[in-house]
Amino acid sequence: MVVNLLFHICLDYGVVSVHHVGILCENLERSLEFYQNILGLEINEARPHDKLPYRGAWLWVGAEMIHLMELPNPDPLSGRPEHGGRDRHTCIAIRDVSKLKMILDKAGISYTLSKSGRPAIFTRDPDANALEFTQVDG
Repeated sequence: MVVNLLFHICLDYGVVSVHHVGILCENLERSLEFYQNILGLEINEARPHDKLPYRGAWLWVGAEMIHLMELPNPDPLSGRPEHGGRDRHTCIAIRDVSKLKMILDKAGISYTLSKSGRPAIFTRDPDANALEFTQVDG
């Protein structure tokens, strides 16, 4: 009964989508090199870059965004699971996993394949944040 009540409350306040995901980074320029030049994401120039007490950047991911924040990371950078699917991760829907694999291979960036056999790969950014890329239609 409590679960049902929570479900109805959730519907009442109008969940629409995920607006953005915050990702911590040690060095903004190094992270932008990865997210822009390897993954091809573009900066959302309309978002404030100088209104917060730390450096950061907003990157478009379809209609949603990633907010890179240059802040200390409380998580260990080493000793994380090799397969990002067994760690906290952000999943990004893409049209062609094979093309992204070629890009990562060319850049010398390691990745693992989905353990379920579906068309998806997992990699890590320069700060060991796990990213999943799953292939979707359209």
